Amino acid sequence: MAVVPYKDQNNNKKSQVAEMFNNIAGKYDFLNHFLSAGIDIVWRRKAIRLLAPEKPKQILDIATGTADFAIEALRLNPEKITGVDISEGMLAVGREKLVRKGLSGKIELLYGDSENLPFQDNTFDAITVAFGVRNFENLTRGLAEMHRVLKPGGTVVVLEFSKPTRFPMKQLYQFYFKNILPVVGNFVSKDRAAYTYLPESVQAFPDGQAFINIFQQVGFKSTKWHSLTFGISSIYTGKK
Repeated sequence: MAVVPYKDQNNNKKSQVAEMFNNIAGKYDFLNHFLSAGIDIVWRRKAIRLLAPEKPKQILDIATGTADFAIEALRLNPEKITGVDISEGMLAVGREKLVRKGLSGKIELLYGDSENLPFQDNTFDAITVAFGVRNFENLTRGLAEMHRVLKPGGTVVVLEFSKPTRFPMKQLYQFYFKNILPVVGNFVSKDRAAYTYLPESVQAFPDGQAFINIFQQVGFKSTKWHSLTFGISSIYTGKK
């Protein structure tokens, strides 16, 4: 059974995730950095550095949200970055940010479903996703779509939460995710479900080797898994 934000609703996960991000879009960036003590910025930089040797010219950022990962990817000096997301609320915040930073010419943000991408086969040199694959309604289909639109020889970089397995980080992590994060998230965003869904979705996500197995099943090769910050987060890479 799929983990969803609003358990009292009957609509599918995709619709609920879009609604959730629309609800918290205005507070998302603040909460992201605050609740992670800014370490999410470090994780994004590490993930983008893994792409540096590839020198990608056309980059697709899936589940781009407010475009933080897309902006970080500008360090690679690409010709263009395209960001897609199913939340119009998050995209609106992202577009305002790009205008403010004078980056609208380099990054284009589009409404798009990660499981049915509106692009032709073999379009992008690289694909990035930060904290997005966990929200896919059908993970295998979403990863297969990435494989389809990636050029042969291209690289995918996925940054996602994972579950620490060692004492005491495992216990601290679980306490923080279950007791502190939902309270702070609810206080700031006024949407408790969003920050209850977060730990539930992380718990249900097939991280580590289980994710690598699915990655390989859809066709990615040379797959690698990098654990970050005692296992709180992971970077996965694969080539077409």
